[in-house]
Amino acid sequence: MTKIKTPQKDASTDALHAADELGYEARSATGDHAALKLWLRMLACTTQVEGEIRRRLRVRFDTSLPRFDYMAQLYREPEGLRMKDLSSHLMVSGANVTAITDELERDGLVTRSSSPTDRRSWILNMTPKGREQFEVMAKEHEQWVLELFACLDAATLAQMYRQLGGLRVHMLNSQADAVPPSSTP
Repeated sequence: MTKIKTPQKDASTDALHAADELGYEARSATGDHAALKLWLRMLACTTQVEGEIRRRLRVRFDTSLPRFDYMAQLYREPEGLRMKDLSSHLMVSGANVTAITDELERDGLVTRSSSPTDRRSWILNMTPKGREQFEVMAKEHEQWVLELFACLDAATLAQMYRQLGGLRVHMLNSQADAVPPSSTP
């Protein structure tokens, strides 16, 4: 009779197995590839961190993550941004940017002015009130992220950052080398 080798468990796997609605990735089959398990764990962690950031932004500032991200992009551009460029930076449609712009303009946090070089284009700027409000949110946001990642020491954070950077480079190179599938009419 062949004995089946069981994988070594770690404390996080045990804790995730015991937690309700957490750690579904830890319950994957023992034969699943490590890369698949890692992908599921990364996705679960990202979703969990994002959900907590969304919750805190809503509770503390009565705002949404898309509004926060919009303001973060605009904050980095003291001279303003064209709506099209902001849409590109945020990787969302122009309609999404327009809707958030309407809200933030109504709240006195951004202004919209016509471009001096293109009559069809709008330039977005943060108002002093918007900059001040964003700075308060950004400071708290930074503290929340530090708190959420406090279980990782500096060396682990640096190592994970480098390794995930390597993964991104690999993916970019793989995408560049990939041949698009042929389409048949």
